[in-house]
Amino acid sequence: MGNGLEPAALGVVAGGSGDDLRVGLVNTREFGMVISAGLGASDAALAGGVFAKDRAVVHASVELTDGAAFLTRFKRTFAYQRLAARGLAPDAALEKCFAALIDLGRSEAGRTIGEVTLDLAVKDAALVGAVSSKPCAPAPTRLARPIAKIDKLIHPEKIGIVGVSASGMNFGRIILKNLMGSGCPPERLVIIRPEESEIDGVKCVASLADLPAKLDLLIVAVPSGAVYPLVDEIIATDKVHSVMLIPGGLGETEASVEPAAALAARINAAHGRGDGGPVFLGANCLGVVSHPGGYDSWFIPLERLPKPAKKAKRNSVLLSQSGAFMITRISRNPWLDPAYMLALGNQTDLTHGDMLTYFAARDDIETIGIYVEGFKDGDGLDFVRAVRKAVASGKQVVVYKSGRTEAGAAGVMGHTASVAGDPVLFESVVRQAGAMVAEDVDTFDDLFYIAGAFHHKTVGGNRVGGISGAGFEAVGIADSTVTETFRLEMGQLSPDTVAKVQEILVAKKLDSLVTVRNSIDINPGADDECHLAITEAFAQDPNIDAVVVGMDPTAPSVMALDASKLRPGWDIHNPKSSLHLFPPIVERNDKPIIAIVDGGPLYDAMAGGLMDKGVCVFRNCMRGTRALARYVEARLYAATLRG
Repeated sequence: MGNGLEPAALGVVAGGSGDDLRVGLVNTREFGMVISAGLGASDAALAGGVFAKDRAVVHASVELTDGAAFLTRFKRTFAYQRLAARGLAPDAALEKCFAALIDLGRSEAGRTIGEVTLDLAVKDAALVGAVSSKPCAPAPTRLARPIAKIDKLIHPEKIGIVGVSASGMNFGRIILKNLMGSGCPPERLVIIRPEESEIDGVKCVASLADLPAKLDLLIVAVPSGAVYPLVDEIIATDKVHSVMLIPGGLGETEASVEPAAALAARINAAHGRGDGGPVFLGANCLGVVSHPGGYDSWFIPLERLPKPAKKAKRNSVLLSQSGAFMITRISRNPWLDPAYMLALGNQTDLTHGDMLTYFAARDDIETIGIYVEGFKDGDGLDFVRAVRKAVASGKQVVVYKSGRTEAGAAGVMGHTASVAGDPVLFESVVRQAGAMVAEDVDTFDDLFYIAGAFHHKTVGGNRVGGISGAGFEAVGIADSTVTETFRLEMGQLSPDTVAKVQEILVAKKLDSLVTVRNSIDINPGADDECHLAITEAFAQDPNIDAVVVGMDPTAPSVMALDASKLRPGWDIHNPKSSLHLFPPIVERNDKPIIAIVDGGPLYDAMAGGLMDKGVCVFRNCMRGTRALARYVEARLYAATLRG
């Protein structure tokens, strides 16, 4: 068979087709060579939608795994566990087979292999079966983008704008207003517009050629048809380091596919010259908010999306193929508060992999959130390389990919001209690289938020403590500890903690009503001090790694209202309220602590006030505990990647 595809070279004894398991390599458009292992062919045909994550099949980039690591992942599958139950789990043979396939996938010969499939049975601790393969042509490659110029994009000294109306409020004029409204002084700006000397106090020049010096950033807000000659002018004049393409319609309609592809090719060719030419963000791009760079180029008026500072130190970045995704996330979750927010749009030039590679290397960034619709060819591999680099350096990466269904994939194609790809393979490969992958928007919000809240906390294990004065919450915390791929355990309280909690209950005259256990229902009569004293006792227990505490805002003993008519002064402004007492507890304890404020709008002030002071707050116990479980799983896995 050649090219290392003989059965013996792959650790397989030739002997017909087996159906215990299927192992293979596939040369994917996004990730290059991916190794997969799971159910045999007949079972796999019936498995769609039946099995939980990692139970039917697991995948990994051959660049980011080895035989032993992939065997560990494969042990999660039903195929392996069924073999183990029959006493037939051939770990040594499997590891040898996986390692041989990974080596093949990394080799030069692997570039011409489209697919390798091993249909195997297990006999006498050996793998027996058949090997089949399909060839493919080597994938074309693009020139590397000069991603160091992303620094010019997000920290520009001099910004130019094309497409500003002198008389109306078009997108270009709104962008100009937002730039100035975000504190960007007129002298940092220049407008490219003939027959005007200035607009809104900003100097105009007639053309790019008339610029006295090279711009760090040019924002292009012209109609889509005008983009093509303008980009050629940008490349020819060499007057710009980075470009933001706002217009949509490039590659998103049938008529624009070929012209947009030709434009992308011309941009890519420019990267082969001296300094790599300009880098382009977009097209179909909402723009950039760069707090460290001192500018906001989104075309959303500031009155519709104010950006108040919710963190003492902004240390995250939000990257999104869709501008609307970022707008809605920040509008609903101002506590996410990223330092940078960039819309990638069509990825005509700069890609997900480029952006993640750049931010993975920045020491000031701790958490990276990314919304993906699709990858350019081969960019998924750059992306997972960057995920691994980021996680290995201590960063956290949270990813949400849309297009998970056939209908959703069709919608992606109509939006930003991307190819959606296989969602199961995407999730498995990206999680294996070290990212937290969200299955929906709410989960993305939760994981991005909790990652920022707990980045500097110690995650030493999976043992959780649960506390609430509401019985359903105490049970709900325990019920929400299991995900598809991970389990939190309710930690066994130490005798010292049991005694300490008992003393607290006696002091609060609740000892006859409450039995000390984990999770504990401390009774609706528990006040703020009781909640918080027990929370700290749990947090200091060596058998507990994280704490979830229901704050019971509707309970009359808790100071949860902004103002109380029935008990004046019994509110969140009282010095003995949780709003004042909880933040120091979070600060002095190194373990993650989640506060649950489950109640309606009356309790928004309590929840928001705690979040403003650095307390991680969720509005129901199930959602908060599930987010914690997902986060702990990712942190523990990241620790193994860092060795």
